[in-house]
Amino acid sequence: MLTTNLEHLLKADEHAKAIKENENVMVCCGRMGPMCIPVYGIMEELQEEGNYKHVKFYDMEFDNPESHVIRNLPEVRNFMGIPFTIYYKNGKVVEATSSIQTKDKITGILDKVFAVTEKA
Repeated sequence: MLTTNLEHLLKADEHAKAIKENENVMVCCGRMGPMCIPVYGIMEELQEEGNYKHVKFYDMEFDNPESHVIRNLPEVRNFMGIPFTIYYKNGKVVEATSSIQTKDKITGILDKVFAVTEKA
């Protein structure tokens, strides 16, 4: 199990439920290694700050057989490093990245794919 303060997705059906029941979802699929830990930390920080309350943040262990739901996505076919970070909007993949990410890169993606529109 990953030792993060994020909600863990342990089973493929939990993953399916998360992306079905939430409009905006970010899942980081990795290990407790040097390329993954910083991404988890940024996600925890963003979750704590509260500026992205409209996004649900999850992690999933890369080596768990259940994470095939992420490892087998066409969007990750050419990825060479972990973590695989997948952004879902209304159950569909709208962005996917791999390897270590900066906070600016992550927030840029969140702002682009999960933009909040004000209702008049």
